[in-house]
Amino acid sequence: MKFTIPGLLIVLVAVNMPGCSNKQQTASNNKTGSAEDQPQANKTIAMKHKITPCIWVDKDAKAVAAYYLSVFKDGKLKEYHQYKNPPEAKAQGGQDSFETAVVDLGDMELSILAAGPYFKFNESVSFVINCKDQAEVDYYWNALTTNGGQESSCGWCKDKYGLSWQVVPVEYFDLINSPDPKVREKAMRVTLQQKKLILSELR
Repeated sequence: MKFTIPGLLIVLVAVNMPGCSNKQQTASNNKTGSAEDQPQANKTIAMKHKITPCIWVDKDAKAVAAYYLSVFKDGKLKEYHQYKNPPEAKAQGGQDSFETAVVDLGDMELSILAAGPYFKFNESVSFVINCKDQAEVDYYWNALTTNGGQESSCGWCKDKYGLSWQVVPVEYFDLINSPDPKVREKAMRVTLQQKKLILSELR
């Protein structure tokens, strides 16, 4: 049966929004999560980020979270939950269960939804990593493109899950926005020739 999404989305809206008022009720029906996954009855959830990007992956939210935490060293796992899909979602072709995780990557909170192979990433959405220098560019570029990642061009790459990143030294923006047209034109011209951005060549 071809999977249709509306039934599952109704469930996901109820359980996957950080701080959602239905979270406690949903967690009480979570038969597969550990005791530490259960929210406290009167727990106040502190909201650090107004907007939290959510990425959809096929499976194993905990492994996906671990991968991003291995790249962003100052991050931490904030939440992990497993849920049973209701009969309505399964009747539309959904899986028996799905998982969610939330990781704090320092400057960004990322929500991970592992709910089946129904959607794939493309370059219409990418995350920009603002790097302080070339060494940091090198680190993130290598971390994201190894073990299944992929180099693209103009500072873009994909990680092992197919999510697109732009690894950019902050000085790059000074170059392409320079009041000197020669500096701007050189930076733009060289950008088109590069995969990983290399400051010494862009200047």
